[in-house]
Formats: sequence, C-alpha cells, structure tokens
Amino acid sequence: MMLTRLRILLSILIICLLATCKEEHIKQIPISDFFKTAEKSFFRLSPDGKYVSYLKPYKGRQNLFIKSLDNGKEEMATSFDDYSVRNYSWTYNNQLVIIQDVISLDQYKMYAIDVPELKLREILTLDQGRINILNNRNKGEPDVVTISMNKRDPANFDIYQLNVKTGQLKPYLINPGNITEWFPDDDGKIRLVKSSDGVDETILYRANDNMPFKPIIKNNFVNRVQPIAFTGEKCNFYALSNVERDKSALVEIDAETGKEQRVVFSCDKTDIGRVDYSRDQHQLETATCEEAKPKKHFIDPGIKLIYDTLSQFLHGTQIDIISRDSAENKFIFFSYTDRNPGTYYLYQRNNGKITSLGNINSSIKPEDLCTMEPVSFKSRDGLEINGYLTLPKKAKTTDLPVVVLPHDGPWRNRDNWRYSDEVQFLANRGYAVFQINYRGSTGYGKNFFSAGFKQAGAKMQDDITDGVNWLIKRGTADPKKIAILGGGFGGFCALYGVANHHELYNCAVVQYGLINFFTYIKDVPPYVKPRLQMMYEMIGNPETDAEQLRAISPVFHTDKIKAPLLIFQGAKDESANISEMNQFVRELKKQGVSVTYFLKSNERKPFRNERNRMEMYTEIEKFLDANMHVRD
Repeated sequence: MMLTRLRILLSILIICLLATCKEEHIKQIPISDFFKTAEKSFFRLSPDGKYVSYLKPYKGRQNLFIKSLDNGKEEMATSFDDYSVRNYSWTYNNQLVIIQDVISLDQYKMYAIDVPELKLREILTLDQGRINILNNRNKGEPDVVTISMNKRDPANFDIYQLNVKTGQLKPYLINPGNITEWFPDDDGKIRLVKSSDGVDETILYRANDNMPFKPIIKNNFVNRVQPIAFTGEKCNFYALSNVERDKSALVEIDAETGKEQRVVFSCDKTDIGRVDYSRDQHQLETATCEEAKPKKHFIDPGIKLIYDTLSQFLHGTQIDIISRDSAENKFIFFSYTDRNPGTYYLYQRNNGKITSLGNINSSIKPEDLCTMEPVSFKSRDGLEINGYLTLPKKAKTTDLPVVVLPHDGPWRNRDNWRYSDEVQFLANRGYAVFQINYRGSTGYGKNFFSAGFKQAGAKMQDDITDGVNWLIKRGTADPKKIAILGGGFGGFCALYGVANHHELYNCAVVQYGLINFFTYIKDVPPYVKPRLQMMYEMIGNPETDAEQLRAISPVFHTDKIKAPLLIFQGAKDESANISEMNQFVRELKKQGVSVTYFLKSNERKPFRNERNRMEMYTEIEKFLDANMHVRD
C-alpha cells in the first residue's frame, strides 16, 4: 500500500515537473516588451563634459532629456506630444540643436536649446523638404552649425551656415546640380565634395573657402572612395577605398593629386564597416571588419587601453564609442550582443570610472533570448552566400517552422550580427529565423556587390531559394512550415517568393513592400534623381529593360500569388505609390487571395509610432499562427 502511494506521488511529481518545464519552454515574452519605444537612447556628451543628453519617452514620443554630471539632476528639454525628436546635436558652444519630422505636414522643424536654462526656440521650418546637420562643432564660430537643406530646389541639397543664437541663415555652398555628398574638415569647412553624373563619381578638393573645387579622383560608382577625415598633416585625408581592390580598405590619399599614399588597414574577407576617428586629436582610432561578427582593429594604442579596460568589465559584448567630450576625458560607450538590446556607459579616462547610463530595453533578459549564429552556403552557381540563423530555445533543432527574413536594400544594406527585436520576437514564438545576405548586399566586396546588378527577380531570388532549400536539406526546416517576411525590397522578395515558389512558402508578410519597379524608379524623391542612372545600372532601365522589370514586378502578377498575405504600409512613405498599393490589394482580393491590409496615415517607413508597431506585430503573430499549419 505504501509502495503504491509512493508511486502515485512520484508520478504526480514527474507530471508537475514536466508541466513546469513545458510552461517554461513555451513562455512567451510580451510583444510590448519587444517593441516598446527605447527607454533611453541616442546618448551624447556635451563638449565641455558637464552634461549627458539622451532621448526618452514622454507621452509616447521620444523627447530630449539632459542630465548634469555634477549633481545627477535630470531635466526634460523638450515635451513634444505629436512627433518625436528625429535627430539632435550639441554645438561647439554647448548648445543643442534639434530636428523634428512633422509627418502629417511633411515638414521639418529645427529648434535650439540654451543650456543650462533649457529655453526651447524654433529657429527654422522647412515645408516639403529635408534638413540634415552636417557639422556641429565650429571652433571659429561656436554658435554656427553647418546644415544641408533642399529649400531652394527639392532635387538638390545646398549647404547653409545657421547661427543657433540669432537664427541667421547664410548660404555657404550652392549645389550646381550634381553634388551628392559634402565632407567638412575638423573645423567645419567644406574642403571635399563628391559629384555624380549618375554613373561616374568625382571627388573634388579645395584648400580653403577662397579656392575653387578641382577634381582629383574619378571612378565608376562601383569603384568607390569615401572620405572620412583629414589627417591634420599636409593636405592628406583618410578614406575607405576599393579602387584596384575588391574589399574596401582604409587608406591615406593626397588631396592635391588624388593619389593613394598608403594602406592603413584592410580586411581579408569583408569591407571595413566602421572607422572611429578623433576630430580633436586628428587621430585614427579603430577600424572594424564586418565579418560574421564585428571585429575591431586598434590603430591608436591609447584607445586600445580604454577598450581593454571596458572589455574586462563588459566581457563578451560588442563595444562601440558613441560620444566624447572635447578634452577626450569622458566617453560614452554602447555595449550589446545578439541577445542584449544594449546598455550605455560613461567612462572617465582620468580615474578609470565606469558608470551605467541607461538601457535600450530593460524588459528584455538576455538569458531568455536566442543565439544568432553565422551560417554560409553555396548558391546554385557556386557563389558563397552568408547569413544568420537564429533557432528557438528548445531541445529540438530539426524540422522547425521557419520565417525567412530578407533584408531591405539590397544595395547599401546587409544583415549584421547584433540584437534584432524582430528576430528575437519570432524566435521566442518558436520559429527559426533565417537571414540571407544575398548577392548585391554590401560589406562583402565590390564583386559580390556588383554580382547583384540587374539580378532582382533572378539570381538574388535564387540565392534566397537556394538558402531555404539548403535549410531543408540539412534538416533544420520543416518543408511544410515556411513563411517569408520582409520590408521594402525585402517585401518584394516576400511577394516574389510566394508568386514563384508555391511549393516553398505557406504565407508572406510584406512591410511597406516594393511592388512595381517602374514606379519605384519614376517616383523617387527629387533629391534621389541625380542617382537615377546609377539605379538604371543596378536595377534596370524602365525603357531598355522594360520587359525584365515587368516580368518581376508583383503588381503585374497578382494571378500567380496564392498564399495568404499580410501587408503593412505607411501613407507617408516617400518610396511608395499609395494608390498603386491600394489597387494591388484590390486585385489580389479579386483573384481570391486572402489579404489583410493595414494602411497607417501618419507613418513613413519603418513605423515609428509605438502603438502602430505593437499592432503590426500582434497581427503578424496571429497571422503566422493561423497559416503555419502543415500543408497538404
């Protein structure tokens, strides 16, 4: 009798333990935890090192806060309840300039804040245009910032000098119509510019404001030279260059002749993705190779010592310099991993003190999340394709439901090893997440980049298909439970996938997707038009390549799509034709396709409004749950 009771108790205990394990196994992190507005972000140090500034939510919008490093007092500098602070910057004279994008009016506003009085003043409003802060630390004129603005002509950005004290706006350089980039020196003077005829790019140099610009380097846009900073000696400057090499390297160039003087550093497998440079010391500090994971190379021994100190404290994380004071005694660092959204730290060089400033998202616990593993496979034509695979936290690693996540771009974009709320959300819901850096993605050299030219709807899509089949062949993917989700060009990839590979995908999620290459090219914002010839080379010419573009544009092939679709679109998305998107959805419904469509009025891309993000991922969760059933 006693033995029977013990057996019963033991059985109950085992059942309870199994139920507990199962409950922990399927424990879901709330959507609100993943996609809420960052708790604190965009930290910056004032030049005098007395204040730290950052963005923090107020009434659902990102607003600017300032904290004194002397007494720790935090004060709210803005109280916008309509639209968030889009960008901000400290001036050399320890003032703040702020940019706000008023989406409903398609208007950019610029404000100045007097510190420490925290007086907010509107200093500039631009309708139907854009404002960018080009240089914020002018030692000779500390109240002056240099901005680029397409006020005179929507197609061209001119350069202005704006006095944040008086609001006086003075033209500095008027765009002749072909300048696409401007590069100020450490004192804020524009000494290098880049022009383009749409295919060839030319870098021009002038010794000072009184001299004319003269061309020094000319290349096809595939062979690129990207200036970083002047060396502080002679007229040389540092740049990233892939001229006469496949992978971009950090080099030094003579500005008078345009001749490369030396290679400072290069990576074997990838382009250099990031260079850190001290404007006050005129000193290169680090160069980062964007391989499977970011890998830093230290150029400045003093910076290496700081990183070594921080690495002992922040072991196992990626660390980047975000901001510093003019004396270079105080630094703000950002630490993150693939499972940690990130934390900001203040480091003081004079005493070695490290202080936590704030988290992006303290609701997320790294131990609850999933590892992002670098993977690679060979495409059907033998090209090596890299990407990332994130498996859900479960004992089973085979026959998993998969969400394929093609990135936007593709040109000027790639997936990287870092934290992604979208990836972790999907993995937390039990899906394996597959990210593919298909040909045309940046970071892998110009040969890989140019291999994607005019391959949208062709070899680019083959790379994605080959990757999914590779995942099936290795046993990771359940071939009857695969979805594809993407935004922008990734949205095109999702639509192309379900239209042309019915056997692979259960369903597709499209976020502000590209549906028609003709209107995508024709309706580009005015300031992108100088790059149209470049787009023709990379995507296709609507006149000479019309047959190809029509063959791949989803808007013309609604009859091929059978799988259920979930579509999200922002009405203020500059790259979208909303009428055409609405008609596309109507045609799909006429074809009997199950389509759920969300059009958000005051949104660009990606969605910035927290409520809209929450709704979007709630709908994605329900949609995937309903459609990732076993197919017949």
